[in-house]
Amino acid sequence: MTEHADNNDSKPAKTPGPGNPGILKVMQSVLAGALGVQSGKRREEDFASKSPWPYIITAVAFTALFVVTLIVVVQWVLAGR
Repeated sequence: MTEHADNNDSKPAKTPGPGNPGILKVMQSVLAGALGVQSGKRREEDFASKSPWPYIITAVAFTALFVVTLIVVVQWVLAGR
């Protein structure tokens, strides 16, 4: 009698944790860092993550969105003069 072994070679799902932050946590950290209100505990958690790339990509996207928003607002204000 042979037993049926489940040979599922799929990788386990990534779950947010200290080394693998979720997207919401990354966004909150980038926003808090941009505003200068990041707590020391949260900063230590961010630096303990495995990769800086989620933070870098989110920060670049946030900065681009901020600059585009400023340009649009300034053009809108100047058009209303």
